Amino acid sequence: MLILYGLYKQATVGPVNTGRPGMFNMREKYKWDAWKAVEGKSKEEAMGDYITKVKLLFEAAGSS
Repeated sequence: MLILYGLYKQATVGPVNTGRPGMFNMREKYKWDAWKAVEGKSKEEAMGDYITKVKLLFEAAGSS
């Protein structure tokens, strides 16, 4: 689900604007990495990808 976090941050904030957290802060480091992975997307593209991913998750949950 970290991809959703990365897409959300890219859609709301834009490109990564902080340094990568240290190795002892694993949770924040994974979140930062997910955000950095989608850094090239525009805010609009990230928002569209976020919506698509959430819809797919809802569909998968509904069919289970």
